[in-house]
Amino acid sequence: HNSRFWRPKSLLDTNRLTLSFNGWHRKKHQDCRTLWKQEAVQKYLETLSKEYQQVSHLLNAGSISDFEQRTLKKRCADLSPIATAFQEIKAAEKEVQELEAMCRELDSRDEKQLLELALEEKETLDKKTTALCRKLFQLLVPKEKYDRSHVILEVTAGRTTGGDICQQFTKEMFEMYQNYADYKRWTFDVVNYTPAEIGGLHHAAAQISGEDVYRHLKYEGGTHRVQRIPETGLSSRMQRIHTGTMSVIVLPQPEEIDVKVDPKDLRIDTFRAKGAGGQHVNRTDSAVRIVHLPTGLVVECQQERSQLLNKDIALRTLRAKLYQQIVEKQLSQERSARKLQLGTRAQSERIRTYNFTQDRVTDHRISYDARNIKEILNGKEALDQLINRLLEFAEIEAITEYLENLQTLERGGC
Repeated sequence: HNSRFWRPKSLLDTNRLTLSFNGWHRKKHQDCRTLWKQEAVQKYLETLSKEYQQVSHLLNAGSISDFEQRTLKKRCADLSPIATAFQEIKAAEKEVQELEAMCRELDSRDEKQLLELALEEKETLDKKTTALCRKLFQLLVPKEKYDRSHVILEVTAGRTTGGDICQQFTKEMFEMYQNYADYKRWTFDVVNYTPAEIGGLHHAAAQISGEDVYRHLKYEGGTHRVQRIPETGLSSRMQRIHTGTMSVIVLPQPEEIDVKVDPKDLRIDTFRAKGAGGQHVNRTDSAVRIVHLPTGLVVECQQERSQLLNKDIALRTLRAKLYQQIVEKQLSQERSARKLQLGTRAQSERIRTYNFTQDRVTDHRISYDARNIKEILNGKEALDQLINRLLEFAEIEAITEYLENLQTLERGGC
């Protein structure tokens, strides 16, 4: 715009952010309230709030062209919820300060009943402020391209020592994500299920559809480690702890995937489905395996009793994987995420440890411990809390990194 007192200032720019958990250890972990109190954050939000006022003033002035009006309306729509949340937090903090002053006076007068009411009100306002801070930072952090996408989730038992421990744990993890999908009211369609001989699971894959599936599951990809005493055998009698690993891969699957596959590039094999029972077992060669010869990608499906349906699901899965390869070439962030998720399944690359003997789950990326493994493996509220904590840390890391870059630029750095 040609007015000298207004120039657009971009919100957080995804191209300048690298959301990587690898560097998190270099900072003291912060929550939303701690980040809110930082001077750089306050300064940045004040700038956005003033810009919102300036843009609103220009729109109300009316002496602008249609093109300028469209530009300003869009900017106003972006800034409005941020400015509103900012002012709401400021107002809540002012109320807290007034209550604290009143509490000091009441305490000196020994008016216990009023003091208790004031403290309860302060606690309510503190919770409200925390929620508003989280909301504000969610508004600031840009939505990643695939956050709203459905996903393909794969689990694979580790190649490390642990044998039955790895396979049993892989089965428990797959069931955990199935329960979590049910908890979030997503659709969970099994496309491949390869059981182990002694009740465990070698490999399985599922298509998960629903609202913001990739956003919630994108940080589940990686190597998960288990430490437990086997239920049977010599180790169980000697109380020896075994360690094993399994890997999780989470691939975004946009609703429209336009990837052409030449039938000449495919080798299609059929085989008899196998599993613990139910939909995975039948007496015909209905399961389908497709090999994409140019890339070596292999997909299987044995979900349905119909060979044609299994072939169709396998082809859609193959297209999703080919699409992911295109994405990986285009975006370095996606390439890094894929590498971080798959790795070599070595224990040194673990993202999370499930210690059954200590009843503790540790997420190593955010140095966070959660108790009650059974509740987490249940795949409901406890797992949702852990996943939301990961998302909150990712949002805070994004804002912190952006503000650091902004300060560097303002100082004339590079």
